[in-house]
This record gives sequence, C-alpha cells and structure tokens, in this order.
Amino acid sequence: MTKKIIVLLLAITSLFVFCSCGGNGNNEEIDMNQKSTLLQKNLPEVGEEIAVVHTSMGDIKIQFFPEYAPLAVENFVTHAKEGYYDGIIFHRVMNEFMIQGGDPTGTGGGGESIWGKSFEDEFTPELRNFRGALSMANRGPATNGSQFFIVQNTGYADEQYEYISQYYGISSEVIEQYKEMGGGAPWLDGAHTVFGQVFEGMDVVDAIAAVKVNANSKPFEPVTIESIDIIKYEG
Repeated sequence: MTKKIIVLLLAITSLFVFCSCGGNGNNEEIDMNQKSTLLQKNLPEVGEEIAVVHTSMGDIKIQFFPEYAPLAVENFVTHAKEGYYDGIIFHRVMNEFMIQGGDPTGTGGGGESIWGKSFEDEFTPELRNFRGALSMANRGPATNGSQFFIVQNTGYADEQYEYISQYYGISSEVIEQYKEMGGGAPWLDGAHTVFGQVFEGMDVVDAIAAVKVNANSKPFEPVTIESIDIIKYEG
C-alpha cells in the first residue's frame, strides 16, 4: 500500500474527529456536484481585506469570500482583530491532509464564536476544500465556533481520485477541478464551510504539515500563531 493511499484512508477515517457528516444543516438542497468557477484560483482584488497569519514558521496570506460565507468571515476577522488567535498552537497536523488551529485551549475541544454560540454552515459549490482552502472545523452540522483548518493535500493518483469519486458520489467534473487546483479534500465539501484561500505562503503550510507529531497528530514541538493582521491587499 502506497504512502498516499495510507494517508487517504487515514484522512477519511479521521473525518469523524472533525464532524458527524450525516447532513448539511440548512444547505441540504444545494447540489455540491455543480462545478465551481474556481474563484479560489484568483488573487484578491486591490483594496480587499486579507489576513496575514504570522506563525512561528513563517507567514501565510489568506483572502476571504464574504459574499459566500459572511458569518465565517466575520467570525474569523473579528477574532483576529481582537487577538483571540494570538499565541494559539496548531493543535492538529496531518501531512497530506490539513493543519488545524483556532482553539485557545490547544486541546481541540475548546473555543467559541464571536457570538458566544455555534453558528450555521455556509455551503456553496463555488467554494471547495481545494488545497489551500481555509475552512471551519466543527462537530457536525451548524456547530461552527472558533476552530479552523487549512487544507494541505497535494493531490492523489487517478485511481485514488476514482475511489473518492465513487465512495462519496462526487462528480468527475468536480474531481477534475480538484486536480486543476493541485489537490484537496473533496469529501469535506458540504460538511465544512470554506471561507478563505491561501494565496501566498503554501510553502509555510507544507512545512507545518511536515513537522513530527504524536499519535494524536499534535506536533511534538509547538507551532504557534503569533498574531494575525487584517489589512487591505495592495497587489
């Protein structure tokens, strides 16, 4: 069994740590097999609000999509401006899958939204868990709080994509878009709200994903979010 097949099976199995994926909350009517227009492939417009995530391993720049995920964007941006994420570790790191943070307790079991309660999912075929996507971590439908993850997967072999397509009922057109975007986690679409995209610093995301971790996927040496600046993109 190849390393990527092992990672694929591990990622699929570990999905239940993220959530229980029996439904899509208020978004059940949305056909997630529609193709995206690949907004996540574009750079931000000059003047748009972006995040510069300063980590202990380098900077990651992220654009937002408030027109599709206004609640998730407002939650993240407000937390960032108020320093909520400062000093928080990436408590869960899985190479060829994702890096997860946003929990002030560093355990994976803490954190809350800016409203002090969970908020609803915001699913759309326009935003997908492509490589570099910024998505909300959750415990099931409409349980979003403060935790988030960045998808790091660099893609699969054709036979692995075929397995994913058949197992999860994902259209071949959507799978082709995942290939075009350099990888990702298509089985998370319709289960985790995508609200941003890394446009600079994926090398830092890859470096974080490659650190040594324990049996719970927690880095032995802490990787920290030192601060997050919300600024206007200047091009």
